[in-house]
Amino acid sequence: MNRRSYLQALGALFATGAFGSASAMAANSRSEKAADRIDRAATIYTEKQEDIALPRIPEDNLNFFLANDLGRNGYYEQKSIAEMMGRIAEQIDIEFVVAPGDIHHFNGVASTDDPLWMTNYELIYSHPDLMIDWFTLCGNHEYRGNTQAVLDYGRVSRRWMMEGRYYSKRFELDKETAEIFFIDTTPLIERYRDKEAKYADAGLQSIEDQLRWLEGALAGSKAKWKIVTGHHPLYAHTDKSESERTDMRRHIEPLLNKYKVDMYLCGHIHNFQHIQPAGSTVDYIVNSSGSLARKVQPIEGTKFCSDNAGITLFSMNDRSITFYMLNGKGKILYEYTRSK
Repeated sequence: MNRRSYLQALGALFATGAFGSASAMAANSRSEKAADRIDRAATIYTEKQEDIALPRIPEDNLNFFLANDLGRNGYYEQKSIAEMMGRIAEQIDIEFVVAPGDIHHFNGVASTDDPLWMTNYELIYSHPDLMIDWFTLCGNHEYRGNTQAVLDYGRVSRRWMMEGRYYSKRFELDKETAEIFFIDTTPLIERYRDKEAKYADAGLQSIEDQLRWLEGALAGSKAKWKIVTGHHPLYAHTDKSESERTDMRRHIEPLLNKYKVDMYLCGHIHNFQHIQPAGSTVDYIVNSSGSLARKVQPIEGTKFCSDNAGITLFSMNDRSITFYMLNGKGKILYEYTRSK
């Protein structure tokens, strides 16, 4: 038993009222995850699987998928990429999925009973190892439909973890913590705020309230690793309106810099991009579409770009964050580590 597993088991054994019920629950949760890893290692998979060459990731790392721009009713690689995610999760302990928007193309959903929930999500990401927490956001396509239904879907699906239009989640590593801040980017962009247009609900949301919340959350965070995620990019090569990125930079970039955020994760552009602008310490990661992808080329500050569809795998510990951009076959296109 390694050090972390030993400490987790010990913490679960001696978690008493002296530490409070919250501490006991957290220790028990960590102990259960250690037990799950043992069960996984002992499981024999009899179905023939395609081999996916994955890196050797330390057992105690915190691992998660970044997956967005998904909803194509299973077509255009969506189903095969979903199956690939499941096969990876059989080999690596994936604890959750970050899904920053556009789960439903093209016009969002009408209600929590909309059949699109089944054809875009439930029946596609059906692998047993994907029955984990999905921390989600609204993208611009969700804003074409009933955004309240997206917020309410957690009452229907136990894995749909959307606490609000914007929220944060803290995750324990070994001695340190990581915190991910989920922001609602569509209302931050003026071109979506016309109350008479197809994104009518965006114009009803307060920019000031969200920015006030984000600054307070970043200022109050004690996490070593701070990651912000939203649907729209601040920096990217794209044919989409430049005003989207200038609005995002105007509202969000000062806060990322002020509070020393490590990474900003997004989608929307349907290709892979890793950009670090001159003079910036923030890594800007554009995750590709989980279905259809688009052409891309480098811009100033580009470290990598690719027009493959796929997902990104993140693996974190006290000392570093590593991410792997994977195409639809599970091939690692790009790997990057940020340490501190």
